[in-house]
This record gives sequence, C-alpha cells and structure tokens, in this order.
Amino acid sequence: MADLFPDGFSAELNDVSAELGRIGELADGVARSVSRAFRGAVSDGKSLNSILSDISRSFADIALKAALKPLEQLIGGAVESLFAATNPALGGVTAFAKGGVVSSPSFFPAGGGLGVMGEAGPEAILPLSRGSDGRLGVAGAGGGVSVTMNITASDARSFLSSEAEVSAMLLRAVRRGARAS
Repeated sequence: MADLFPDGFSAELNDVSAELGRIGELADGVARSVSRAFRGAVSDGKSLNSILSDISRSFADIALKAALKPLEQLIGGAVESLFAATNPALGGVTAFAKGGVVSSPSFFPAGGGLGVMGEAGPEAILPLSRGSDGRLGVAGAGGGVSVTMNITASDARSFLSSEAEVSAMLLRAVRRGARAS
C-alpha cells in the first residue's frame, strides 16, 4: 500500500496522526477536569457557579499549556543546539570547511544574536575565497576559460596568411576571460 502513495504522503500522515494524538490528550484533560469538578460538587456541596468557575479555569489552563508547548519545544531546541554548538564534547558539531548541506533547522551565532538555517528546507554552505581582483566569491567555482573559434579558409595558404590575425583574436579572448574570472 505504501507504493500507491508519494513519498511525502506517509510523512504527512504521521503529522496528522501526531496532531490527532494531541487532540485526544486535550480531550482527555477536559474530561478529567469536568468530572473532577462534578465530583467535587457532589462530595463538597459546591454551587453550580463554583463548578463552572472551576471548569473555566481548567479549560484556560489546558489551552495555555497547549499554546505554550510549541514555544517550549522551540526554546528547548535552541538551548540544546546552543550548548551542543559551543561545546564539542557534547557532540553535534559538524565542520563545513569544504562546504555542505544543512537540511533541518539549525541554530548558529550571528552578529551577537542567534540565527537559524535550514528552516525552509535544504541550504548550502559554500566556502568563499578572494579572486585575483580582490572580490569575494565561491571557492573553486571558476574553471578554465573555454574559447571556441571557427576559422573558415578556402585553402591552407589563406589560413597561413591569416595566422597573425587569428593569434591576436585568441590573445584578446584569453585576456577578457582572465579579467572576468
């Protein structure tokens, strides 16, 4: 059955299952709060107003916990990443001196703050170097200069007579390529 659906479908299905699990946990919490409030009313003789007040406080508490859970996970992940990044003994330190790809959200120090990369999908890390003209660019991105010349001559003698002109054109092309890189 897994072959019938695209690769991303199972991941989406897992996300939906996780959300349904969270909804189930919230529903169980609500049910426990309501039953606790009614048990308290029966055993302690509380008024209906008191019961409803307890229920609304319980709902507010459940909603607040659910709303703050993603923030709690984000802060926990940031702190964990920060400690792992600053202490190689904790693991999680990956060197990118030769470049690489970051495919999941990762935190890094940025200008006295904290930056995040890979949050919207894979991102490349490319080593930079200065060219002969002093400009900063991707290291190893330039290759050799490729020059294609098409020479049409009626015979060998006419080709030999244009040798100086062809040499000058080739020299100019190579110099332009050297300036551009």
